[in-house]
Amino acid sequence: MTDETRKRPQSVLVVICTRGGEFLLLRRTRPAGFWQSVTGSLASGETPRHAAARELYEETGLLAGGALIDLHHSVLFPIIRAWRKRYAPNVCFNREYWFALVIETRRLIRLDPREHVEYRWLRASPALALASSCTNRDAIRSLSGLAR
Repeated sequence: MTDETRKRPQSVLVVICTRGGEFLLLRRTRPAGFWQSVTGSLASGETPRHAAARELYEETGLLAGGALIDLHHSVLFPIIRAWRKRYAPNVCFNREYWFALVIETRRLIRLDPREHVEYRWLRASPALALASSCTNRDAIRSLSGLAR
């Protein structure tokens, strides 16, 4: 891998929920059984807000417009060992910036079959049980009050 094709160790997490308190989770193609909200790495020179809007559209077909909420929160977490080869040597941690999109009701989601194979709208408790990453669960927990 060249420096141009390596991932930047900064990413976004976009939690999508309805005003009625349902959260959207997507099941990744790999690793098997990995459920998450919208996520993605920042491209070179890209801001977290731009990456969040881009990833939201690429992974769901939804356009945020001005409705994307910057939660002004970020976390540093260890990169899963299986994914470290995507980054420069000795890069072991990623900085994740949190965003939210609160919509009126469920929407049909257009998945990219290279990335995700299924989606579900779930109340907070089942979403927490299904989400695979601890940062995703923490974000859902913090947004549970905002969705009402």
